[in-house]
Amino acid sequence: YNSGSNAFKVTEQPVPGGTWASGNAMNTARNYVAGDGIQTAAIASGGNTGPKLQCEVYNGTAWTEVNDLNDALYGRAPFGTSTSQVIAGGNGPPYSAEAESWNGTSWTEIAEISTARRDAAGFGASNTSGLIVGGLASPGYSATNELWNGSSWTESVDLNTARQELAGAGKSQSAGIVAFGITNPPLTYYTKAEVWDGSSWTEVGDANTGRHGLGSGGTSTSALMFGGSAPGATSAANESWDGTSWTEQDDLATARSTLGGAGATSSSALAFGGYAPPGVQNATEEFTASVTNKTITVS
Repeated sequence: YNSGSNAFKVTEQPVPGGTWASGNAMNTARNYVAGDGIQTAAIASGGNTGPKLQCEVYNGTAWTEVNDLNDALYGRAPFGTSTSQVIAGGNGPPYSAEAESWNGTSWTEIAEISTARRDAAGFGASNTSGLIVGGLASPGYSATNELWNGSSWTESVDLNTARQELAGAGKSQSAGIVAFGITNPPLTYYTKAEVWDGSSWTEVGDANTGRHGLGSGGTSTSALMFGGSAPGATSAANESWDGTSWTEQDDLATARSTLGGAGATSSSALAFGGYAPPGVQNATEEFTASVTNKTITVS
């Protein structure tokens, strides 16, 4: 507050004003992409057009192919960054317990998860600290939560609602959010969201449109989740989470499901790959909501 000019200046983050813009396409079109990172440093691991070993990294401008994965699986749960990622589980078939770690140069097979499954969600800081939760296992949907410490997996507190193809966001093993997902029968497209505080899951406000197979990015208090499959069609819907509630945002240009996602917060995200009729995609879209200064004059 400037008492001389009677002006109070604030910085705002106008997330509802954010928009998607086209980015350069991936080298290999695919869905079920395991994505992580931020808008200017992302990774797209594996996927499906037939299970893919390809891995690509994004530098904010272009995708570059890097060393392949060891296991050709899809529907894998990711966490970490573009230079330090873990992916776990997947579908071969059968459901897999395999896990791999990326160090920025190469992939290494690591200890298997306890519950073999596909389409789980993941979030975490790096290839030494993260978790995977939910998914489709045998004989049914999983609520299992497993924490990774860089050398082993430990089962922790389960989700409240078991489901597959849910989306996760978080940059820490002790703080994240998962939302959406599907079970069948009965066929249920979830809007449920649950927040993890490092020791327990708490149900929070529901999202607006039930879907599964979304892309996502951000943190437990500032997340963006987009795309997916809704009843009857692929979806372009995009919703942001501010730690309290969900807000509908600008839609993706291309409605698609089982896409990859990355992002630092709800104001900066990346969407890539996925499935949109009639086939798999390699399109990339960037979401940006700029931070601006405003002057409020008070009397």
